[in-house]
Amino acid sequence: MAKKLPSTDVVVVGLGWAGSIIANELADENLKIIGFERGPWRDTAADFNVASAADELRYNRRQDLMARTRQNTTTMRNSLTETALPMRSWGSFHPGNGIGGAGNHWAGITFRFQPHEFRLHSHLTERYGKELSPELTLQDWGTDWDEMEPYYARFDRLAGISGKAGNIKGVIQEGGNTFEGARSEEYPNPPTQQTYAPTLFAEAAKNLGYKPFPVPSALLSRPYVNSLGVAMGACTFCGFCTNYGCANYSKASAITTVLPVLVRKPNFTAMTNCEVLRVTMDSSGKRATGIVYMDSNGEEWEQPAELVVISAFIFENVRLMLLSGVGQPYDPVTNTGTTGRNYAYQTANSVRMFFDDKNFNPFIGGGAIGMGIDEFNNDNFDHSGLGFVGGGSTRVTPIGAAPIDSRPLPPGTPAWGSEWKKATVKNYASTMSIGCEASSYATRTNYLSLDPTYKDPLGRPLLRITFDFPENDRKMAAYVTGKVGEIAKSMNPRQMVPSSQQGHWNSAPYQSSHIVGGFIMGADPKNSSVNKHLQVWGVPNLFVVGSSAFPQNPGYNPTGTVAALAFKAADAIRTRYLKRPGEMISV
Repeated sequence: MAKKLPSTDVVVVGLGWAGSIIANELADENLKIIGFERGPWRDTAADFNVASAADELRYNRRQDLMARTRQNTTTMRNSLTETALPMRSWGSFHPGNGIGGAGNHWAGITFRFQPHEFRLHSHLTERYGKELSPELTLQDWGTDWDEMEPYYARFDRLAGISGKAGNIKGVIQEGGNTFEGARSEEYPNPPTQQTYAPTLFAEAAKNLGYKPFPVPSALLSRPYVNSLGVAMGACTFCGFCTNYGCANYSKASAITTVLPVLVRKPNFTAMTNCEVLRVTMDSSGKRATGIVYMDSNGEEWEQPAELVVISAFIFENVRLMLLSGVGQPYDPVTNTGTTGRNYAYQTANSVRMFFDDKNFNPFIGGGAIGMGIDEFNNDNFDHSGLGFVGGGSTRVTPIGAAPIDSRPLPPGTPAWGSEWKKATVKNYASTMSIGCEASSYATRTNYLSLDPTYKDPLGRPLLRITFDFPENDRKMAAYVTGKVGEIAKSMNPRQMVPSSQQGHWNSAPYQSSHIVGGFIMGADPKNSSVNKHLQVWGVPNLFVVGSSAFPQNPGYNPTGTVAALAFKAADAIRTRYLKRPGEMISV
């Protein structure tokens, strides 16, 4: 039986971007905050110093910053008729482990979602009507651009985002992304310098009539002091970025922007290596009373709290709600329940180009250094008669060609031997790719649930993923990859190799960690789990924050929106909930 501790004002579960932002905001209200993290403490100086940060074997191959599947994994299947099997190693996505979460090893690409994405169902219905596929379960978010923009701006200033605005207060800006929503201000930092490959891509795209822009980046282009007074350095293009921590304080993460301030506040305590087992509820089921967790010694403790914030990675957000009996589990057969509903991913598409007369110096780079276009993203183009909706962010962002895993070889190259060696030497420096990270739209049969068979070491059911790419997304992927191919062809490569998401979802190869849904936000408790303030319907002192709130996934990276939602939830708690605890929205 869990030992009961003295009550606190707030518990925050998960100390990545979302949890750290909320904990810091609420600590300024003189509330006593206890933050819980399943993994260890992380610190740049100790964990990512220059002598050890650039270790491809440790961080890329052995996935040192990812959760151990022994701690917790998921099971996966493509359809309701299949038996789900557990993932034994992380392939498709990379959940983080420890203070800072997945934000420690993210790429740093920081888009804002477009205004129409927050009312996607309404927008597409108004524009295309009966052309929309009945397989899609698109939903509006219950919020809009005007409500979201100030919180995007706050995250930009916190993280020191580098970029060029394309729309400031409705005035289009030369050199920026003209498809973005109207911003209140310019980026805090100018764009990063560009390497050869994105420069070449931008020239080709511009020659075809597109409007290239620098990819908005949490890799800082210059020294910067953020909105909390934390000093950060400029990116050095080291090439060890995605899957790595940053040794130079150049990649914005919770441990480089928020936690240095948060940990110095006397009313905040961080509990590491603690596995939160469930949220405790009162007898009515309408109030959270705290959490139960297990410490590193295997002892169980109950931590009572007046306010509970769940802000872990999407899988743990949804799993904790299912294990705690919060909300009704989603049933795809009857289309009832909301916990687990509208799970979505992203579709990864690309065209790789092999040249004879280029040297891209691929060893240098960073996760968010690059150029992009948005003409084929989301609903930026007319989908009438195409048989699909959605699109993708088209860009060239060379992350750095590390020596173990970077083997850009043409199809048909032997897997070993002298010919393989010759091909490696010939193509290593003269190959580049254009990627198109595209939308994933929810369907009735893509969802999250508790697995009936497999359990974690503590005897709790694993989370089960039921997912496959819908026909809509496959058609979209083929279309946008064709458009990317046109740009690639104009660059006159020796050989082009397109890759479009056409098969079933396979959990083995890495695709992206841009997974969303399962505890979605909206305006109606019948088809959503949280309201626009991320407050759980019917449980007003429980907030669930993260990409689990996204009703579907547009063709952008999710982190900027996760952070904006964290600021949004914290602001609602500070200005409304604390003054009058209870439901902030009545239905």
